[in-house]
Amino acid sequence: KNKIRIPTMEWSLCYVLYCHQCMYLLLPLGFLWGVGSSAYQTEGAWDKDGKGPSIWDAFTHKKGKVFMNETADSSCEGYYKVKDDIQLLKELKVNHYLLSISWPRIMPTGIKKEQVNEKGIKFYNDTINSLLENKIIPIVTLYHWDLPQVLQEKYGGWQNISMISYFNDYANLCFEKFGDRVKYWITFNNPWAVAEEGYETGEHAPGLKLSGIGAYKAAHHIIKTHAKVWHSYNKTWRSKQQGMVGISLTSAWGEPVDLTSQKDIEAAERYVQFYLGWFANPIYSGDYPEVMKNYVGRKSAQQGLGMSRLPTFSVQEKSYIKGTSDFLGLSHFTTRYIIQKNYSALKGPSYHTDRDLVELVDPKWPDPGSKWLYSVPWGFRRLLNFIKTQYGNPLIYVTENGVSEKLQCIQLCDEWRIEYLKGYINELLKAINDGVNVKGYTVWSLLDKFEWNKGYSERFGLYHVDFKKGNKPRYPKASVHYYKMIISANGFPNPREVKSWHQKAIETCSITNQLLAADPLTTHMEMVTEIVVPTVFTLCILISAILLMFLLRKHN
Repeated sequence: KNKIRIPTMEWSLCYVLYCHQCMYLLLPLGFLWGVGSSAYQTEGAWDKDGKGPSIWDAFTHKKGKVFMNETADSSCEGYYKVKDDIQLLKELKVNHYLLSISWPRIMPTGIKKEQVNEKGIKFYNDTINSLLENKIIPIVTLYHWDLPQVLQEKYGGWQNISMISYFNDYANLCFEKFGDRVKYWITFNNPWAVAEEGYETGEHAPGLKLSGIGAYKAAHHIIKTHAKVWHSYNKTWRSKQQGMVGISLTSAWGEPVDLTSQKDIEAAERYVQFYLGWFANPIYSGDYPEVMKNYVGRKSAQQGLGMSRLPTFSVQEKSYIKGTSDFLGLSHFTTRYIIQKNYSALKGPSYHTDRDLVELVDPKWPDPGSKWLYSVPWGFRRLLNFIKTQYGNPLIYVTENGVSEKLQCIQLCDEWRIEYLKGYINELLKAINDGVNVKGYTVWSLLDKFEWNKGYSERFGLYHVDFKKGNKPRYPKASVHYYKMIISANGFPNPREVKSWHQKAIETCSITNQLLAADPLTTHMEMVTEIVVPTVFTLCILISAILLMFLLRKHN
């Protein structure tokens, strides 16, 4: 056991005993195990059946925005393979499936009064019905980054306050059409990335580089939009539908490099507050974190601005926003060490320099290939305990947790993913044992899919997808069997059994690897059968006809 000091919300220190060894523990009945995906990353069919373009369609169709100029135009062909993918979910024995609705698929321009696409409505109705028929709970995200392109072009997207009204209309349409069956709603998935990567760095759609201003403005409108939708559901739909509305926030954990340095401790707190607290604090406490207001305000004044670049909420808005989440969706992947570093305000406005810190990684941390994602399981438990302390132990559903690999070749025996899942789920179990109110866990993701500006170069899926083939076949990785065993046991029963899961998973993937290795030969034989043989047969007939004609002429 290591005695680890973690900061509390008062920035003082408390002592928590953490055991880094595996805890063998079963969860209470009713805990939800699942997997997730998103519409844009998996559906494909980007311009089919009346769907309108999204900002990601526009972004990926510009050269140089995405690795290898790849797009999600067809992606996993999920639009056409719903029944196939539900079979995969049944195979995993999951309780729930986290999916998102594509706003432009059901409202091509994003504006309800202009057009509602009934084919899009039918697609999601059929998907939800199929899930329920197979006893799988749908957890539905309203916004996983695919803003209708028309709203970006006309109004500037999340830079414009009019998005609140348009999104509320869209959300209410979803509640009307699907809410009799959907009981878990998520308004926004990872709004941090929407704001910071879409409007600060421009790495994501819509690709705007409004450094130090755009991200704060976008986030401000997203928070107010979330509150508006929650109140709409609360007023109009809750009594009839008996569902819940939450938001899914993403955060890494920040650990001080030097636990004896007050500056490093405060910098680590600041890291989490600028990441998670930026959105969670208004929802649970009514306003932005004080440290965020202080730092951005001071930097803004030093830059000669008359007011802070971080917008402010009115007294009425604070009251309206506070308490607008029935549960907190939490996405977590990795951890950073943090040290204090002062950045001059004269370098210009920037979200990153506003924080006055540096992010570091330990070279000993396992790294499966993605530059940003290191496996640091103990950070998960610390983050969950931080949320418990900071926000009054809210109901939590883990909405994304998983690890990617850089694809050099097909890798079905994904032992690093098994180790990642074992480590992170174990820390989750410890956090629940600490009293953290977590009721569900979602592996990210069901399938390999389009990974935004990384294209298809990073793979998060439990199932490998062969994107080179038109039908996009799916193949189970070793982690499928391992996760299925965790679900069946509802945790980790004992060391011997958990070890056997690992061995069985590797044996299973070895068999699949052999089948996959034989697949090119099968494809070759199919080509011979379907193309070469008929061609040779036709040539033989032609040659025979020519010879016959030659013989007849010679005879005459």
